[in-house]
Amino acid sequence: MTESAPVDPTTTEGWKTLAGIADGFSPDLRGWFDSDPGRAEQYTFQAGDLTVDLSKGLVTEEILAALLQVAEATGVAERYQAMISGEHVNPTEDRAVLHTALRRPKGGELTPAAPFVVDGQDVDADVHATLDKVYAFAEQVRSGAWKGVTGKRIETVVNIGIGGSDLGPVMVYEALKPYVQAGIEARFVSNIDPADIYEKTADLDPETTLFIVASKTFGTLETLTNARLARQWLWEKLGLTDAADDAKNDAVAKHFVAVSTALDKVAAFGIDPENAFGFWDWVGGRYSVDSAIGTSVIIAIGKENWQDFLAGFHTIDEHMRTTPLAQNVPVLMGLLNVWYSNFLGAQSHAVLPYTQYLHRFAAYLQQLTMESNGKRVRWDGSPVTTDTGEVFWGEPGTNGQHAFYQLIHQGTRLIPADFIAVANPARPLKDETGDGKAVEPGQDVHNLFLANFFAQTKALAFGKTADEVRAEGTTDEAIVAARTFTGNKPSTSILAPALTPSVVGQLIALYEHIVFTEGTIWGIDSFDQWGVELGKQLALQIAPAVDGDADALASQDSSTKALIAKYLELRK
Repeated sequence: MTESAPVDPTTTEGWKTLAGIADGFSPDLRGWFDSDPGRAEQYTFQAGDLTVDLSKGLVTEEILAALLQVAEATGVAERYQAMISGEHVNPTEDRAVLHTALRRPKGGELTPAAPFVVDGQDVDADVHATLDKVYAFAEQVRSGAWKGVTGKRIETVVNIGIGGSDLGPVMVYEALKPYVQAGIEARFVSNIDPADIYEKTADLDPETTLFIVASKTFGTLETLTNARLARQWLWEKLGLTDAADDAKNDAVAKHFVAVSTALDKVAAFGIDPENAFGFWDWVGGRYSVDSAIGTSVIIAIGKENWQDFLAGFHTIDEHMRTTPLAQNVPVLMGLLNVWYSNFLGAQSHAVLPYTQYLHRFAAYLQQLTMESNGKRVRWDGSPVTTDTGEVFWGEPGTNGQHAFYQLIHQGTRLIPADFIAVANPARPLKDETGDGKAVEPGQDVHNLFLANFFAQTKALAFGKTADEVRAEGTTDEAIVAARTFTGNKPSTSILAPALTPSVVGQLIALYEHIVFTEGTIWGIDSFDQWGVELGKQLALQIAPAVDGDADALASQDSSTKALIAKYLELRK
């Protein structure tokens, strides 16, 4: 099944209107708020538990109407329906894209209706069969029924993966640490740098450690290299280096499981294929955290919390499916990103969670957004007609305030920013002493924290005029200029009740569908990632040269040859 040619967004009436507005565009958030007392209410929307305030964005009714025209003309709603129905919206790999099926609940009134069969596969049945298998295994580990080779219960789970097989699980584990069962810890190894596997295992007890090797094909170079190093570590620490193969294999079978569909390779490694949990070609790595790739997190937080996590995803999936475009939060956020990047020159996008538990969220979004929409051709192979993709980056507040906020506030680049906060912290504390100045004794620290969240978006939007600086007593005009903030820096505020499993799922799904919206408008295949392949291929070709093969070294370009030669000279 082949997708029809994408609509060129630049030919739509909405795009032409936006181009006209952008010509000489001079935003005035102060003026817009002053003239419209209902602006905040007009541009604040609800998606599940997420309250999303777009009012401090550079948007007017005219701009929003034109953006919605672009969404309608490029078929955002229709293509989303095609995606969730199992059509092959990943044409370069001729695949369906069904990460939304990973969180469809059992039974009930579903769209598409259950049973959901795609390419001859009963998707719902397969997804829930795998989930049930993972739940049963996780419960064995959590209860202590699963024991290591010496009869001790598992205390540490080490997930070995890379890309989506690492970024998703580690982000969610960190986000949901308050829900982790006492006595169980998860660690994550991804980098082929030997320092990673060394540091993650250096203080572990092999008798109480379980490794999860996450690789769909069981052939990812980094993952399998680290898996072999972990196996060596296990044998060495258990005193099995020179033991018989049966003893070694028994240890591996008790201390290794896999997330993979390549059962022959899993078995060859020494893992019992019964302890391999699969997922499907229609799940891209960066969309896979809610599949068996999340096994390490399921062990840590348990079945019920994981089900809440999946329900959060499904809530936003349904919001995306059923909500008109004009109130559809992921669509609106995606449209604003298009406005900022294609018309106002923004090249990057900051994501700033005011909750420490989301400290890996920006890193997770980097893969989701940039691997998805970092494309130069459309899904029919023709060149794109617009700039595509944004550089996503960020750190938790208030850390970022003392690092890069200066650039966002007073730099010359337009950097839209998403601020994320929760009303109820998992670990509330009071500063009983205070500082005798701004912080009173008994200060609720979360209130102080969130005051920064509210203040930063206000400062970005409204800035500080030269007259306001002068009114504070500054008379040196050079200092006045330095202390003036232009404002009109766009931000989106996302506020949730608490960082529950459901809310984390909602946040992930929100950004998945923002990516989808942008990709559809740009006419690109957001679900392949051919751009990651070339470097991998060249690394395999270069490896012999790095190992000292003179002929392989001689075949390299002059720069690469000189760098390798210098490396070999320096290597002791």
